[in-house]
Amino acid sequence: MQARLLLYPVPDLDTALPLFTEGLGLPVKFRDGDRYCALDAGALTLALVAGEERLVDQPALAFRVNDGDDIAAAVARLVDAGARVTQPAAQGPHETRAVLHTAQGFALVLSAKP
Repeated sequence: MQARLLLYPVPDLDTALPLFTEGLGLPVKFRDGDRYCALDAGALTLALVAGEERLVDQPALAFRVNDGDDIAAAVARLVDAGARVTQPAAQGPHETRAVLHTAQGFALVLSAKP
């Protein structure tokens, strides 16, 4: 798996966006309405999430399951290693994703191409 992005929950994209685009100078890579905005933050994408796309309450790393790997198997490996599932794998608008929490209470998001 590879860390692809940092999900950053916000109450409203339009209100939050100027801090990141104007203040930090991060260019917008992709925006999906009022729910999702991907910003180019270098090696990692910063994904502002709001509304129904707000899967987490605190910033969380999102990992892409390697091609050919099954998201259910990846979730099972993490559970075996001590994580707990808080949102089972489900199809989202662009990929299948699951939310887990570590034993320390931090969220991890897994995603896989359909």
